[in-house]
Amino acid sequence: MTPSQSENTDVPERKRSELRLFIFLVVFLFPILAVAVVGGYGFIVWMTQIILGPPGPPA
Repeated sequence: MTPSQSENTDVPERKRSELRLFIFLVVFLFPILAVAVVGGYGFIVWMTQIILGPPGPPA
C-alpha cells in the first residue's frame, strides 16, 4: 500500500471525528459556557450589590 492510499482511507475517519467534535462543541460545550458566563456575571453583580448597595441615588 502506498502512502497516498493510506491517506485516502483515513479521510472518512477524520471527517467522522471532526463531525463528532463539531456536534460536541455546538450541542454541549457552547451552551454550557454561555450559561456559565451569564451566571458568573449575574453572581458578580449580585455580590457587588450586596457589598456596595443597590444602584441609584441614596434614599
